[in-house]
Amino acid sequence: MPLHIYNSLNKQKELFQPITPNIVKMYVCGMTVYDYCHIGHARVIVVFDVVAKWLRTSGFDVIYVRNITDIDDKIIDRAVKNRESISNLTTRFIQAMHEDADALGAARPDFEPKATEYLQPMLSMIGKLFANDLAYQSASGDVNFKVRSFLNYGKLSGKNIDDLQSGHRENANINNNNANYKQDPLDFVLWKAAKEHEPQEVKWQSPWGTGRPGWHIECSAMSCSILGEQFDIHGGGMDLQFPHHENEIAQSEGANNYQNGEYIHKNVANYWIHNGFVKINDEKMSKSLDNFFTVREVFEHFHPEVVRFFILKAHYRSPLNYADIYLKEAKLGLERIYNCLEKYDNIHINANDNNLDWQNEYAICFKKALDDDFNTAIAISVLFEMVHTLNKEHNPYLAKLLKHLCSILGFGQLLNSDALSLNHQLNTELVEQKINERKTAKLEKRYKDADKIREDLISMGIILQDKLNGETTWKKS
Repeated sequence: MPLHIYNSLNKQKELFQPITPNIVKMYVCGMTVYDYCHIGHARVIVVFDVVAKWLRTSGFDVIYVRNITDIDDKIIDRAVKNRESISNLTTRFIQAMHEDADALGAARPDFEPKATEYLQPMLSMIGKLFANDLAYQSASGDVNFKVRSFLNYGKLSGKNIDDLQSGHRENANINNNNANYKQDPLDFVLWKAAKEHEPQEVKWQSPWGTGRPGWHIECSAMSCSILGEQFDIHGGGMDLQFPHHENEIAQSEGANNYQNGEYIHKNVANYWIHNGFVKINDEKMSKSLDNFFTVREVFEHFHPEVVRFFILKAHYRSPLNYADIYLKEAKLGLERIYNCLEKYDNIHINANDNNLDWQNEYAICFKKALDDDFNTAIAISVLFEMVHTLNKEHNPYLAKLLKHLCSILGFGQLLNSDALSLNHQLNTELVEQKINERKTAKLEKRYKDADKIREDLISMGIILQDKLNGETTWKKS
């Protein structure tokens, strides 16, 4: 079965056909870096890490872009509150984001553009929108997008402009902020005029005066600058579908799809992928409800690989309900896989090894699951079927296949199940044994095996230091 993806644009599963054969260009909306990543961010990181991994496993060359929003109202407010510069704040939380993503076993995207690095493409795109009569400058100095002038507005979210207008009229009775500055209450900001009280650090020159970009234009400029005016996949959380992604479509296609004044129907992205919401104990995650968890807080109680396994146990489009009991169940499930693999502790694989038998019945079922809209829930059930078989019969080949399939999903690479317990006692005898095995492997010039042992020890929090006399010392990180 070839790969099929549920396309939010057309509300159905569709055969995946990239624009250029064997090349996939994918853009995912990343984090706004003013605080630590929460469990919702973790889901985006893990889900699209698996999407990229499976596309590559399937033979595609993938260009994966995930942006960083490093200029935004929340960033400015937090920096002012902290009495620190914008750059210090964002640098600190970019580093924290990378640490969290690394702990979750997610590979870095191929490109990780920062919004502040793409001011010129943003200004250029806004200029095109003016040229296509889709933008105007209001009395406040802000530059806004003319929503009603873009005829395809609502094609992603399915929202009707008249219904949106009605909603805005109702909200106007509650909040009339900026109503006098827009030609239409549906219009959204492309360029925000500078305010006197804002830090100088967030004031840039433009043809429309000093200011800074709106949030939506940032993603349009970054995605089109790196991947081109049309690319294959655009991803992000379901909460971004409207208005953020709808506005991205309006901006990108409004700027790039006009020739000689005529609109050309061409999608900026052919497939839109949205992962589901995260709930906490069956309630919407919210700081006001005091059920808001950062990834780091979760890591204090559960190993990052357990968190990754928990996220992937659910299909990416379904709601994910976070509760300690479900994390504990995920840990028990992951331990079952490790306990099975520990019987075959001499099995080592190369994560890029595609020479395994994809005609094996389990591999066929695993592939079928991921080819069906990246259904990791079904793929994991296949892994448990393999564990059941391996617990009944000795089959080194099947064990190697199991470990390889686990690696595609990004788990099963720790030394043993003990490593999943944050409070487990360090087995010093095991550490010394592994160091001796590594020494032997190096003497026998089995350097890949030696490197694998070092990686296993690092995953346990063990740092090795090779001395000039040939001895190796270690310490707990």
